[in-house]
Amino acid sequence: MKESIATRVGRIVSGGANKLIDMLENAAPEMVLEEALREIDEAIYDVRTELGKAVARKHLANSRLIEMNRSHDELTEKVQFALEQNREDLAEAAISKQLDIEAQIPVLEKSISELGQQEKEMEKYVSALLAKKRELSRELKEFRDSRENTVKSNVTGTNAYSGAELKVNKAESVFDRILEKNAIASTSLITESKLAELEDLSRINRIKERLEQFKSKAQLC
Repeated sequence: MKESIATRVGRIVSGGANKLIDMLENAAPEMVLEEALREIDEAIYDVRTELGKAVARKHLANSRLIEMNRSHDELTEKVQFALEQNREDLAEAAISKQLDIEAQIPVLEKSISELGQQEKEMEKYVSALLAKKRELSRELKEFRDSRENTVKSNVTGTNAYSGAELKVNKAESVFDRILEKNAIASTSLITESKLAELEDLSRINRIKERLEQFKSKAQLC
């Protein structure tokens, strides 16, 4: 199962010295650090991609919400006009559409709120990953500087890496590869005829109630 963005970023930022120590037994410290930096770059790219998607979805949801609110107001005017023309059938049709809009508005509002939170989280993730990249880049530079100094001073191979390994132990762990994405099984919806009939009756009743409200307001005017 593929990691969530939050889990992945949390793992990268927190790091893990034990994993890095294990890798050092089979790979040069410099290669380990370079691989860790590549992993961070991949994560930054993926998070920014998700950020872009969240921003786009929020924009579309906002546009749809504005459109629905405008349509709802227009339908109110049409209901009032239909009643003035003694066309209750047309007023009922307009009210029916209003109810459909009202059912969708809360969902859109919730979606916009959630997407806004997601956008903020993604921005924080990018900042955290960039900070970790800077930290790891400094570790790599210090390692290379230490190696050059060691070569110049003709220190033995065993001692050559002693100072550098202390720094590497504080660096980023080599991140596990992301597993292949598993297919997500879709859930089929089962409609029960009796419940559907009950919902239809309830909807008709709501339409009638709202029609009476409009008629009462028209009489008061």
